Amino acid sequence: MRTRHWVPEVRSIAVLRANAIGDLLLAYPALEALKAAYPQARLTLLAREWHARFLRGRPGPVDEVVALPPIKGVSLPDTEEGEAPEEFYAGLRRRRFDLALQMHGGGRYSNPCVRRLGARVTAGLRAADAEPLDRWVPYVYYQHETMRYLEVAGLVGARLDGPPEPRLAVTRDDWAQLARVLGPLPRGLVAVHPGASDPRRRWPAERFARVADRLNRPVVVTGTGSERDVVARVVAAMRTPARAVVDELGIGGLAALYAACDLLISNDTGPRHLAAAVGTPTVGIYWCGNLINAGPLTRAQHRPLLSWTLACPACGGNRVDIGMKDCGHRVSWVADIPVDAVAREAADLLT
Repeated sequence: MRTRHWVPEVRSIAVLRANAIGDLLLAYPALEALKAAYPQARLTLLAREWHARFLRGRPGPVDEVVALPPIKGVSLPDTEEGEAPEEFYAGLRRRRFDLALQMHGGGRYSNPCVRRLGARVTAGLRAADAEPLDRWVPYVYYQHETMRYLEVAGLVGARLDGPPEPRLAVTRDDWAQLARVLGPLPRGLVAVHPGASDPRRRWPAERFARVADRLNRPVVVTGTGSERDVVARVVAAMRTPARAVVDELGIGGLAALYAACDLLISNDTGPRHLAAAVGTPTVGIYWCGNLINAGPLTRAQHRPLLSWTLACPACGGNRVDIGMKDCGHRVSWVADIPVDAVAREAADLLT
């Protein structure tokens, strides 16, 4: 659907979004809105190599992915140095993008990148330390990411005509990978994902185990290589057998696994977004501030459990004010969420 900000004669669109799987999925409704407003345009995602592998041949709004070279604050953390060669930008300018959209944060590093594409119209986010684009909305930290990027899409006349929750297609290749690695799966399977990149977002492993035991279902515990230890702790703490799946599946295979499950119980992390996007109900463990930015927007199938911890449990430091200096402690901020509350929501979704 398009609105009055719609741009005529658009044949090619570039969107900068080069983060992790959860970040991609939070922006997916905005990409869908762009495709609906400009159905004849080719939508190019400027991202990373894994995006290219994951989205190749997958139904959805993205027509192609251009993998970015190392760029500070864009495809690299802002603590690492890197800059794309001029030839890279020259090659993109030859594509003559009509629209270039920045959906990659406040814009300090990403707006200069988008401006160098030479698009007819640029649009995106702008924090106080960022260059302006042709059309922009202020970057304010506490805003839901999906709504943030729908606002960006609205700058060029695109509006979502449907629910704002991301939806992702599971392909034959995804199912084939799952079958090849895990074989036949039991009926009534429940998945548990006890990891998260930030330890502050991790609920204690033994509590995941207690909830999983109470469901009386077959259980699979998923994680990445860096989460191997916490996956092992959950499996070891359970009274009933569970299957650990750590780095055995690619993202597509993991999407198929979650699609085959009746429920995922997870911390606030990318796999929860992935499971929700393929239609699996989820119970999510959230710190209250993170729910604002990345929580599920609907409640029929998704139940977030909230911690209202407002100060670091180790030192009492304030992290609600994003301007405060990080105290450096990485203890759990969500350990106060009770097992009974998580088990109750899980049981409700399963029935």
